[in-house]
Amino acid sequence: DVQLVESGGGSVQAGGSLRLSCAASGDSYSRYCMGWFRQAPGKEREGVARIYVGGGSPYYADSVKGRFTMSQVKANNTVYLQMNDLKPEDTAIYICAASGVPWCDYNYWGRGTQVTV
Repeated sequence: DVQLVESGGGSVQAGGSLRLSCAASGDSYSRYCMGWFRQAPGKEREGVARIYVGGGSPYYADSVKGRFTMSQVKANNTVYLQMNDLKPEDTAIYICAASGVPWCDYNYWGRGTQVTV
């Protein structure tokens, strides 16, 4: 089993930056890829970024490409989402997810952290 805890959310003015963290605990062998999603009021959950735990370049949604950067520190089982040039439309609950299978079918979810721009 895997537990995920997000942190780093908050309120920021447009054009500002925030860095989200997601700390994973539990069975590290059950994580093949990690993802960030966001859920805004009245909207469907949107995949923002993902990264393979084994390495490789992250994938980004078009809406955040060039502004957000996902990274990981394997030694402490943590992934990050650096968000720059934030816009009001980035306002949402940001949720970390982990996939126990190689094709990024997420089965572990955090509770989320609020980002308000």
